[in-house]
Amino acid sequence: MLWLQTPAGEASLPAPKPVELTLLDFIFMGGWSMVILILLAAIGLYIFLERYLLVAKYDKDPGPFMEQVKAAIRQGDLKRAEALCVATPTPFARMVGKGISRLGSPLPDISAAVQNQGNLEILQLEKNVPYLATISALSPMVGFLGTVTGMIQAFMKIAQLQGNVNPSALADGIYEAMITTAAGLIVAIPIHFAYNVLVNRIQSFILKMEAASTSFLDVLQEPVR
Repeated sequence: MLWLQTPAGEASLPAPKPVELTLLDFIFMGGWSMVILILLAAIGLYIFLERYLLVAKYDKDPGPFMEQVKAAIRQGDLKRAEALCVATPTPFARMVGKGISRLGSPLPDISAAVQNQGNLEILQLEKNVPYLATISALSPMVGFLGTVTGMIQAFMKIAQLQGNVNPSALADGIYEAMITTAAGLIVAIPIHFAYNVLVNRIQSFILKMEAASTSFLDVLQEPVR
């Protein structure tokens, strides 16, 4: 094992203490931009969880429900079909229930009623989802703005010191510049991922609604036995 010895007459320098920073320290050093980014992250998380749980609540297999409704329609028991729709609080049931309420009208009118109700249900499911895309695009911009303001502070310090630059005097501005850039990306990346997950889940649900509406309209065109 090799030992490093201090030359004679030269005192050994104490090892520098490591700088320990907490998350709260980073937030304060990031400046005002961090407040906006934290707010955007909280809003994005709330929207994602609220919409995802809502879609998960409704995204059940509509097959058993549709079979009961079709059996009631084939038997001419429209009251039972309507009761099944009322007792099943899902977009599938509300869409089919709208069609049942139009029975007796021409088939194109029934189809239009079902489609319109389906569009309304989709709009309800997609409520606030575009805000996730906005937050994922806005967060890096806010972070970059914090970077610019941090660098402005650093250059103002250089001007005030008139050439006698002390690195520690520039630390605050540089800290703000770097931290806000990182924070903007930390918020944007998961929110963008959450947005795509939610959109894909809703698109899958829409396909199920289209299949349910087609199944309902098909039973109306079956020959009377």
